Amino acid sequence: MSNQEDYVKTILKVNNLSKSFEDTKVLNNIDFNVNEGEFIAIMGQSGSGKSTLLYNISGMDRPTAGTIMFGGNDISKLNDEEISDVRLKQMGFVFQHSYLLKNLSVRDNIILPGFKANPLSREQINQNADNLMEKTGISHVANHDIKKVSGGQLQRAAICRALINQPDILFGDEPTGALNSSTTKEIMDIINSINQEGTTVIIVTHDAKVAIRASRVIYLMDGNIHSELTLGQYEKDEKTIISREKVLSQWLEKQGF
Repeated sequence: MSNQEDYVKTILKVNNLSKSFEDTKVLNNIDFNVNEGEFIAIMGQSGSGKSTLLYNISGMDRPTAGTIMFGGNDISKLNDEEISDVRLKQMGFVFQHSYLLKNLSVRDNIILPGFKANPLSREQINQNADNLMEKTGISHVANHDIKKVSGGQLQRAAICRALINQPDILFGDEPTGALNSSTTKEIMDIINSINQEGTTVIIVTHDAKVAIRASRVIYLMDGNIHSELTLGQYEKDEKTIISREKVLSQWLEKQGF
């Protein structure tokens, strides 16, 4: 008979991951697993290796040593064409800045990765884009020049672009770092909704208000995983949020954050 563990699948498995730049070791023999549907926040002080870890586990950079198992493959061993295909079709990315193409409209920026991946018809890609823009509240600016929309709308468009190919995992590097507090809340509500629909999420953040949204927080120090905190699934209940904030605050204080 199946037990509960049968329903937990590992989507990402990292073993002995190290990364050096010339004579400087930035990541030191890191091990951790990510289960399908988890929302993980990576925290730590500046220089702890947060972004380097994110870039390595997402295939944007290559580790000096170690393995990164994703989709049955050690992605650190894939060639440039193979890893680009994995990132395009199975991963989504949201950064602090949207990095949308200035010569394209909001809609065209969103659908471009869909056409590059080419698994669906033009009609289906456009329908997916319409659904995503409606979900994120930017349908009314779909045909706008990106210079004529707000920062929050640009981040919503970046999220839509990241999700257009229905990725298994969404990576974010300080996705709310350039936003004010109210827009940060709105963007994180969207990311939580995406996670609750089944997409695995891993983000780097320095913001505790963002980290409380995660089901697990990983704290890096000097290129090592110093500690982890399990918070469980986020719920939009004021009492629960206050409790999570208190637990996370006390834990971060113990880490010296």
